[in-house]
Amino acid sequence: MANTWWELHILSEPELEDSIFWRLENFGCRGTASEKKGNHSLVKSYLPQFQAQVLDLAALSLWLRQDALCMGLSAPVVQWQLIDEQDWASSWKQYWQPQEIGDRFLINPAWLPIPENSDRLILRLDPGVAFGTGNHATTQLCLESLEMRFSELPESFLGKEKEKEDVVIADIGCGSGILSIGSLLLGAKKAYAVDNDPLAVKSTVENCDLNGINPELLIVKEGSVDVLTKLLEQPVDGIVCNILAEVIINLVPDLSAIAKPSTWGIFSGILVEQSKAVAETLEKNGWVVATLWRRKEWCCLNVRRS
Repeated sequence: MANTWWELHILSEPELEDSIFWRLENFGCRGTASEKKGNHSLVKSYLPQFQAQVLDLAALSLWLRQDALCMGLSAPVVQWQLIDEQDWASSWKQYWQPQEIGDRFLINPAWLPIPENSDRLILRLDPGVAFGTGNHATTQLCLESLEMRFSELPESFLGKEKEKEDVVIADIGCGSGILSIGSLLLGAKKAYAVDNDPLAVKSTVENCDLNGINPELLIVKEGSVDVLTKLLEQPVDGIVCNILAEVIINLVPDLSAIAKPSTWGIFSGILVEQSKAVAETLEKNGWVVATLWRRKEWCCLNVRRS
């Protein structure tokens, strides 16, 4: 018998969309997508039935309502229903279209044809149940930050006397693998990716193959920084980490084990009001915050070793 899923429909003012995505991610939802409905935004998201009872969904609805009121917006309309596995697999995908990000990337859903005559780096993606479609502001900020790191900048951005083709990166909390793959498309030599969710590891491996990347260039393992420490032959040149602020704060003290004096970092998944706490933790552990990029209520910290 097919597994059953909760399908959530959330109709809200567009300004609330990023906050809804964040709440849904924290709640454990998978395959989140959005579309315009007149002057409103309709967010659809999916959650395995065994992960939530009706009372849990009611609590989520209350949190979304409180978020809206705190932002001075009208409360969203939240509805849910049960669907089977087959319906889930096809439902959210119909709303996800190719998306240009930054100056160089085009995120193309795996089930759609590749656009002709595009001069962008085409990153084919089927996230499955993993986080990272390119729709969320934090993923976009990370990809744009990677563009900056791999563009023609002073030596200090990539490490002294190091060409971008020699750069090795670590992707902590890789999700769909979008940032690791993006780095390789930009010219990185190798990427090491880890995630605590085995489904994310599976998704990253599949997306690596989907983009024709040699699996020897993208090493994926289940786990976190401790796994990377054992996996790496030497410290990496760059670290990307798009998870949640509190998780980043807990991980920062362990990052010195995989960093060298010239290592740079890209940290996102951070609400603007959480950026001070994350920045202070980074600075206490030998990092300098070079820039803070913001998109709505989300931000991305571009850092380097002090």
